[in-house]
Amino acid sequence: MSPRLPTVLAAGAWLKNAACLFEDGRAVWSPLHGDLGDPQACVALDRSLDTLLAQATTPIAAIAHDLHPDFYSTQRAVALADRLGVPAIGVQHHHAHIAAVMAEHGLTEPVIGLALDGVGLGTDGLAWGGELLWVAAGDWRRLGHLWPLRLAGGDVAAREPWRMAAAAMQTLGRDAEIEARYTAAVGAQAARTVARMLDSGLNSPPTTSTGRWFDAAAGALGFSVRQSHEAEAAIALESAAQRWFAAHGEPPLDSAVEVAGDRMLDLRPLLARLLDWPRDRADEAAAFFHVALADGLAHWAINAAQHAGVDTVCLGGGCFMNALLTRRVTLRLQRRVLRVLRPQATSCGDAGLALGQAWAVAQQIHLSPGVLTESLSCV
Repeated sequence: MSPRLPTVLAAGAWLKNAACLFEDGRAVWSPLHGDLGDPQACVALDRSLDTLLAQATTPIAAIAHDLHPDFYSTQRAVALADRLGVPAIGVQHHHAHIAAVMAEHGLTEPVIGLALDGVGLGTDGLAWGGELLWVAAGDWRRLGHLWPLRLAGGDVAAREPWRMAAAAMQTLGRDAEIEARYTAAVGAQAARTVARMLDSGLNSPPTTSTGRWFDAAAGALGFSVRQSHEAEAAIALESAAQRWFAAHGEPPLDSAVEVAGDRMLDLRPLLARLLDWPRDRADEAAAFFHVALADGLAHWAINAAQHAGVDTVCLGGGCFMNALLTRRVTLRLQRRVLRVLRPQATSCGDAGLALGQAWAVAQQIHLSPGVLTESLSCV
């Protein structure tokens, strides 16, 4: 019989927050609290952590949380750990996404992870979101990431896909075209200001986020200028691709559109194609984007699996709610005789993140009980 893992309580993510008690290899979930920008969600998290703590039948070994120090969930985890006299241990967001898949499927052997989402704080202090990882019980490392784009205006760029399209233009050396392309949609002053911000780097931090590349594609094709809710632009892009595939069929796997990259998967040539695509064929362009992205991601993961000598790829992060992307990535990986796993009982997005936080910390304590740190570092 395998030894029992220590009991860990995890405080979850910022968006779609839910807490999780991991005890005796089993997850006990709180209700979904929602986004922690809402004070009522914070109150609900407090209540749930106390409830889960009371439900534990064995001593809590640690409190797990996100790396971001400003998240309410992090601050609550640290305070609770201090009260209990146990360590509070941070788990990198995308590591937790892959760890959640491993926990659900009972894996401890090394896997390759594709963690694709909107944003999560990286170990280097930057905004991650398109990550190729190697993960095992108690250990992980970042193998690669998507080519970074700049967030002109910071978080506002995530709400205005045209800014991400402009960022793609900037990284392609097409800065001079930004004002002409977007003046009609957002006004000359806004377009000019964003172009200058991207050129100077002022208030324009880089991100490797897959979600922001979806925004850039939607902005380049005119599907979305501003979005009123999360993933609106990506959903519009997927819907357009579905329309095209319904009328014309999906390309066979033999007709792979490879995107180049090793350490960094370079999506710039793909966006260059979209920027020059005829606007009256936008649905076709959306379909091409999905095929090329899926094929590039699969090729990236296949190479990593071969190099690492592993046969399992885990898919995590909210971008895998996109059925077109998920299906084609999965089929291409399976065609290379790789086992592909994704969450089944929990969300692939942030609502399931606490399980990965708790499992990663439980494994680290189990394997290296004498070397606990404040976070599980990337090696």
